[in-house]
Amino acid sequence: MKAKFNKAALQEALTLVTSIVPSRTPKPILQCVHITAGKEGVEICATDLEVGISYSLAQVEVEREGDAVVPADKVASIVRESADEVIELDVAEAAMRIRGADSHFTIYGHDPRQYPVVPSFEGKADLEVGLGNLQEGVERAVFAVARESTRYALNGILWEVRGKKLTLVATDGRRLAKSIVTLASAADAKLAEQRIIVPAKTMALLDRIGGEETEKVTVRFVDNQIAIVAGPVVVSSKLVEGNFPKYEDIIPTDYDKKVTLGTDAALSAVRRAALLASEESKGIKLSLSKGALVFSSRAPETGDAQIDMAVDYNGEPIEIGFNPQFLIDVLRVVRAEEIDIHLGDSDRPGMIKTGSDFLYIVMPVNL
Repeated sequence: MKAKFNKAALQEALTLVTSIVPSRTPKPILQCVHITAGKEGVEICATDLEVGISYSLAQVEVEREGDAVVPADKVASIVRESADEVIELDVAEAAMRIRGADSHFTIYGHDPRQYPVVPSFEGKADLEVGLGNLQEGVERAVFAVARESTRYALNGILWEVRGKKLTLVATDGRRLAKSIVTLASAADAKLAEQRIIVPAKTMALLDRIGGEETEKVTVRFVDNQIAIVAGPVVVSSKLVEGNFPKYEDIIPTDYDKKVTLGTDAALSAVRRAALLASEESKGIKLSLSKGALVFSSRAPETGDAQIDMAVDYNGEPIEIGFNPQFLIDVLRVVRAEEIDIHLGDSDRPGMIKTGSDFLYIVMPVNL
């Protein structure tokens, strides 16, 4: 294999592909990238056996076809620090030589035949969606995924497809985020019968993909796999097995208290109130009354905080406690200028909505 690359394009590809390379693994070959040069360009792949990613580079000059498997961190670091606009990769036997105008590196790699196969995208797409729409939808859900749970289904995002709507749902048992994305065209009717759970790690990769927001993303499901194509990038992974909770049952429909807040103002108030929240309760109190909403916290050894906000509210007063981080997480990802907070009783979950395409449920805490 021998090829010349534009340094910026090669660095962009390596930055994305190496993001899934495990830092620790009993299989050293998984800490490598697989680079293949062919007639149509160069493909760079990586996998941790759960998630795979491949990046196709067309703007390269391939002098000799072939492939190589080399340590991801080494090749990425060399390319990143290079001052050259053009970089040449030349592979002979088990060694890759990286040449610039005034530099020459040699990296020893592994046998490419030993590298796991990274699934590619073949066949007709099951659904299409704008890259920007999907990225926003994922961003509004992925933060609520359980980080460590013995209920494996909670470690992923539920995909529900109905016509031209894709509903993404994530929960860790203490909060739930539901985001609705409009598809480019109606999806295959067979998907409406399935409850698909995609790993959070796979979804988080989408945020790293650059490109125009209007660029189309195509998705295909094969057996227990998902493949997502966005321009030159293919992200693939196994689906999560298990039963996702019946989230519809916990979405309140009888709340009689509602207040509308500016998103930025609410985020600021929560952050400031949380500054003096005690380590024991880790909570802040929201006190809602006629015309006023007060965010407060108190720690016996530290002091107390109170942030007042004028609101348009004429209902019954209520006091309710929340984990401030759970409020900060959602307010960070909401792009709407305003949010609606819906409340029932102080021992029932709070609900945050923006329009008809986003909903967030969060359990209260005792203060």
